[in-house]
Amino acid sequence: MLRRPALLLLTCATLAAWAAPAAPTAPPVETGSILQAWPARKPVRDPALEARVEAALKGLNLRQKVGQITQPEIRAITPDEVREYAIGTVLNGGGGWPGQNRAATPAQWRELSEKFQAAALQATPGIPLIWGTDAVHGHNNVRGATLFPHNIALGATGDADLVRDIGRATARAVRASGLHWAFAPTLAVVQDVRWGRTYESFGTDPALVRRLGQAAVEGLQDGLKDGRGVLATAKHYIGDGGTRRGIDQGVTQATPTDLARVHGAGYLGALDAGVLTVMASFSSWTDTAGYVEHGKMHGNATLLDDLLKQRLAFDGLVVSDWDGIGQLPGCKNDDCPAAINAGIDIVMVPFHWKTFFHNTVKAVEDGRIPMARLDDAVRRILRVKFSLAVPSAVPATVEAMQAPELARRAVRESLVLLKHTPGLLPLKASARVLVVGAAADSLPHQAGGWSITWQGRDTTNADYPQATSLLAALRQRLGAAQVTFDADGRHSDPKQFDAVIAVLAETPYAEGEGDVRITENLRHSRRHPQDAQLLQRVAGRGTPVVTLLYSGRPLYVNDLANLSDAFIAAWQPGSEGAGLTDVLIAPAAGQPWPGFTGRLSFPWPAAPCQFSTHEAKPWWPVGGGLSGKETTARTARLPEPADPQPICPL
Repeated sequence: MLRRPALLLLTCATLAAWAAPAAPTAPPVETGSILQAWPARKPVRDPALEARVEAALKGLNLRQKVGQITQPEIRAITPDEVREYAIGTVLNGGGGWPGQNRAATPAQWRELSEKFQAAALQATPGIPLIWGTDAVHGHNNVRGATLFPHNIALGATGDADLVRDIGRATARAVRASGLHWAFAPTLAVVQDVRWGRTYESFGTDPALVRRLGQAAVEGLQDGLKDGRGVLATAKHYIGDGGTRRGIDQGVTQATPTDLARVHGAGYLGALDAGVLTVMASFSSWTDTAGYVEHGKMHGNATLLDDLLKQRLAFDGLVVSDWDGIGQLPGCKNDDCPAAINAGIDIVMVPFHWKTFFHNTVKAVEDGRIPMARLDDAVRRILRVKFSLAVPSAVPATVEAMQAPELARRAVRESLVLLKHTPGLLPLKASARVLVVGAAADSLPHQAGGWSITWQGRDTTNADYPQATSLLAALRQRLGAAQVTFDADGRHSDPKQFDAVIAVLAETPYAEGEGDVRITENLRHSRRHPQDAQLLQRVAGRGTPVVTLLYSGRPLYVNDLANLSDAFIAAWQPGSEGAGLTDVLIAPAAGQPWPGFTGRLSFPWPAAPCQFSTHEAKPWWPVGGGLSGKETTARTARLPEPADPQPICPL
């Protein structure tokens, strides 16, 4: 989620848990080998809830049932249309706001939600509407909400309790605006960091993804029945992070065993946490053991129905991704019985929802979608809806959407120190610093993709009124007179300062547009030559250079590290720049300096074409990173290729 208008082994303990005996579900012969790679589970159902679901289902006619499985975007539907078509769910995409006002307040979000809700209850009394949103690092579509570091940074903390607390804070923010459903967490186990969604992954270790994914679901759904929690979504099912060459929406080539043990680990954790919704992936799967092309996940009945719903006993709902049904052979964005028959329960049809509605009604009438399949989809939707309290227990205020101290802690604990000169950090509280790099005062760069807008671009600092840039945080910490900002480093002499703090950054991006294209390399200086030029201006001038890199993935930075006395992977830290200064600057007298506690959840490349997360000789391996308290220097010059712009082999 979402498009806009347009092998690692698990730990022994994890494997042992998978081996626990459970009653098999007798899968069909043709899918047996695929299903047997997964642990069989038994459904656990509440008889009272099931009775309520069946009673509600019996009261619905065909049109009302189709309305329940249809999910329009808020820009394309009115409350009156919700009532007319008995629509059961809506969403806002990245860049979709009430009245197309990006500065809409929580109260204005809540007002629209309540209008949709009232219309839905008139159409189907007793059956509420649920509203979904991509809250992937906080309630990131809403102005004023705290933005947490992206998942790649949280993976560097390795802290499940922290991730769980962030889930709770995100749920509170979502509820403040009157919404009920977060399209998060992403459970991808990335195999190639060229993928533009790498930062949405916790890491390359399936066990880590399982542990943190479970914590995220637990946090989001905590308080679900009393109006504090929200529905979590395990996405993107399945293998989204394994596509060949990291191509978004591409083909994952894996054996059934690897699909389960690598890409399935996070889903087992999410199921353990009681996740209630799963989002299908845009990607495809090819079984490399049987050399079978299974095609797009949205049409894969073996994995959606036989595996997820039957063998793994998932009783919640499966939602499609943005117009994902239109990618199936013989389908269009507004017409696809094949996806519904394969196991999609709610169909995300943002702007073509009316024709989808009419086409689906006719498909049921013609027998192309069995009524039993439609009833199963609606039954699952009702089960989910009746499992949460729709009215919010959270006030519709900006304050309710904020958790700055929690986000600040997440920033502080996620930073990974890759290079350090002993004694350099922390900088003294009396230090006079030169800050260079436009990103030092750019909240869009600090937040990254999925921030206010889909790609995180075409925004300004004004769109983040509650946020603090690194530059602002440094001025608060050191005093404005001690901090000089020279964006391009052309107007100040580094010799006049105690240290130079350089901030380099990738341009914000999200899915698709964030992919590193085939034959391109990971060299940051290739795409952002101005950053290398900036460092060349201030390095080697007698003043130590501390470099921070804002990025959504590990990048080749040997040339930049060689120009730096300290080099920090800062990821995309979000709204709380003070979390950066907590580690950069010495604490008050008598207080301990925390040092750098973040450790890599992805290997850091030693060469421009090291894309795989299984590289044998990276600069830093998974788990790598310095504390800053070392007494031995890690300042040896890193090798740089003879060709600074290599074309990577296919």
